[in-house]
Amino acid sequence: MIAKPKVIKAGTECDREQLKDYLLTLHYQKTDFVTRPGEFAERGSTFDIYPVTYRAPVRLEFEGERLHGIRDFSPIDGKSMSRFEEVFLLPVTDTFKKKISRLREKFEFYEPLTEARDLAQGDYVVHMKYGIGRFLGLKQLQVKGVRKKHFAIEYANREILYVDIKEPIEKYIGAEGYKPKLTKLHSAEWEKIKQRTRRAVHGIAHDLLQIQAKRQMQRGFALLKDQDWQRQFEEEFPFRETPDQIQAVCDVKKDLESKRPMDRLICGDVGYGKTEVAFRAAFKAILSGKQVAILVPTTVLAEQHYLVFKERVKNFPVSVEVLSRFRTRTYQNRIVKRIKEGEIDLVVGTHRLLSKDIGFKDLGLLIIDEEQRFGVRHKEKMKQMRSMVHVLTMTATPIPRTLYLSLMGMRDMSIINTPPQNRMPVETHVMEYHDEKIAQAVRRETARGGQIYFIHNRVQSIEKIHQRLKEWMPDIRFGVAHGQMAPLMLEKMMKEFMEKKIDCLIATSIVESGIDIPNVNTIIINRADAFGLADLYQLRGRVGRYREKRQAFAYLVIPKNWMMTSDAEKRLSAIVKFTELGSGFKIALEDLEIRGAGNILGHEQSGFIHAVGFDLYCRMLRQEVEAIRAHRNQKNTGQA
Repeated sequence: MIAKPKVIKAGTECDREQLKDYLLTLHYQKTDFVTRPGEFAERGSTFDIYPVTYRAPVRLEFEGERLHGIRDFSPIDGKSMSRFEEVFLLPVTDTFKKKISRLREKFEFYEPLTEARDLAQGDYVVHMKYGIGRFLGLKQLQVKGVRKKHFAIEYANREILYVDIKEPIEKYIGAEGYKPKLTKLHSAEWEKIKQRTRRAVHGIAHDLLQIQAKRQMQRGFALLKDQDWQRQFEEEFPFRETPDQIQAVCDVKKDLESKRPMDRLICGDVGYGKTEVAFRAAFKAILSGKQVAILVPTTVLAEQHYLVFKERVKNFPVSVEVLSRFRTRTYQNRIVKRIKEGEIDLVVGTHRLLSKDIGFKDLGLLIIDEEQRFGVRHKEKMKQMRSMVHVLTMTATPIPRTLYLSLMGMRDMSIINTPPQNRMPVETHVMEYHDEKIAQAVRRETARGGQIYFIHNRVQSIEKIHQRLKEWMPDIRFGVAHGQMAPLMLEKMMKEFMEKKIDCLIATSIVESGIDIPNVNTIIINRADAFGLADLYQLRGRVGRYREKRQAFAYLVIPKNWMMTSDAEKRLSAIVKFTELGSGFKIALEDLEIRGAGNILGHEQSGFIHAVGFDLYCRMLRQEVEAIRAHRNQKNTGQA
């Protein structure tokens, strides 16, 4: 029996589970993305449906159980076209299915690709032989009397090429918002682009192998094997280590116990435990009689690392200090003097640690957190230090597998892919600004003893927001933090928040990097449409770190009745879609892969990565490395 048609109206209560069940009775098909009539997709606080009689799919936006708004959108670029008061749903009948099938044959409709490649209609793709095109879908073609599926790819001048599905095509990966130029077929354009990229790749492969060869020849100092205090220190870690964490710790210890200077990169998603790996390395160096420096990009992060490490070593005779603009000039001078005299075992600091007046009595380990956030001059100083001491670099920028494979054997890397135990995905919602709803989110968190970040990234109006929130929630203890505050005031504010004397911290994006306060499990990001995808992902990563299972929430707030740009809408759609743990590696497809490449390969390579796409660039790099290695081995064999 076929269910009756249904009318859904904006502004009414609507149970999403019942709606899903009803759509199934109407014979709609549940998919990850809607691409054709008769499909629906459930994504967080939104419901996408492609009604069988509509020209485009519609998006139902919910606030709790209330249907807040209905609008249609393009399945190719996500751009919204118009808003509706109601949507009328007809059942998917056999007659309709046959009609769609006939239309597909007549008007060359393309099937969406649903394989592991994650390609969707409208995606840019790369074919090694033909270049960059736009993926249209799959099409059945008759070749020599046999019907076979082919990729349909649009190239420049609207030329469509049908490619056998056995031929390898890759999704084009570039920076967020970057649209590549479609390649002209029947021209030498693509070959020229590949040749230019090959020359660039040859240079960087040669440089990477040279660096590796030099490091193999350098002699450093080996740290002591693990002692009883090391084991005691590690047992005091309040969480259970993940398998990847354990492997990273083993990799680092092996490096530290060899006589070759360590230069290892630890990559992992936000909140996956990179800091603990660094702390264990630091403690090992201190027990071997060496000093340790932890270099971080922000004063707030310096203060946090200092407080956390100081707490970790409270049962051991270890001297820990911090050097940043939080401290007075007199205090800084005293710390600098004690570092030179060897009285301080570990110092955490910002770029202040790279100043000319800083000298260590016996520095053994330099830990660099988020190196890409430092300037060129600072990186040069780090480069000099690399040849003298053990260096451990951490980055929350996920390194894609293709790049990791390309760099294997050229750079020592440890990847932390496994989420900590009890970690749950952060429930993410997009909503228009509404005082009452924000108050509900804040009070829900404080009712369970938790704390909140309210991100407002404009210093000039942050106090206005503070006053408004206080008026709505006089019972909530608010604090304000931003980079233009007096150092002592900012330090006091962060300390009070960490000590749970403040319920909700209204802050700029200074909390984005590495801040780890497990009791904060709700984040509200005001004007979320103005943030980049990577920034949204990093900010959301500040919550969801509670030691036991506890649902965390992220609210992406946009102004009332605000029409976002299509790019902003895509960013918010992506962040809502990629909520599962380890999503950084998927979000990398939109933004982080290029940043990840830039961190390791140098930003001058990004133009070549844009030209051919990330995967093809990595494959070229790997082939070039293997070719240079083979040539050198052949040469060495001949000389022998």
